[in-house]
Amino acid sequence: MKEKLKSYGIVINNDALLKTALTHSSYSNEHNGENYERLEFLGDAVLELVSSEYLFLNTNYKEGDMSKIRASYVCEEALDAYAKDIELDKYILVGHGQEKDINGTIVADVFESILAVIYIECGLLVVKKFILDIIVPYIEKKIQFKYDYKSLLQEMVQTDKKSLEYVLVDETGPAHKKTFTVEIRIDGMIYGKGVGCSKKEAEQRAAKDAYQKRGQ
Repeated sequence: MKEKLKSYGIVINNDALLKTALTHSSYSNEHNGENYERLEFLGDAVLELVSSEYLFLNTNYKEGDMSKIRASYVCEEALDAYAKDIELDKYILVGHGQEKDINGTIVADVFESILAVIYIECGLLVVKKFILDIIVPYIEKKIQFKYDYKSLLQEMVQTDKKSLEYVLVDETGPAHKKTFTVEIRIDGMIYGKGVGCSKKEAEQRAAKDAYQKRGQ
């Protein structure tokens, strides 16, 4: 992976951090190490900042339109495509039970964790160039991805000045193949429910359920 990043002019010196960014929880559970989840959290924020700035500086769209466009280009399907463009999926470390199920959720999560590593190691300007080099061609070609319903629902709820909460209500199955159930509560009331093989997937499905109900 280091050599692949070098082709973008990015040099990562912290091998341990890079390995963590590529490590799924199924692998870390087997080897008593760390996984990418904390880095994914940071990478998600970096991606949102860079994509938001790009749309603000390069379009004249209203806030709602920018939110919808950004949601499309930072959704799981989009991140999975970006990651595969740089062959990131070939470097992901998973446990034995997960080897045949490196799904789009995992690949998308690792893409965000790699962004965090680049940000930590090289700074905002370097990770910004990396992100834009990958994403902008998709935007210019107007390639469509699925909506990020979490972002769309957040926008809708903010307009109504209501509180939004994702609540994990169930978690079943072995460590390498868990199923998560998430409820969405708006001002304390349940508006949607979603089930997925990751918390992120369950949250997206719950958000879609709630968004469609509130849009009716």
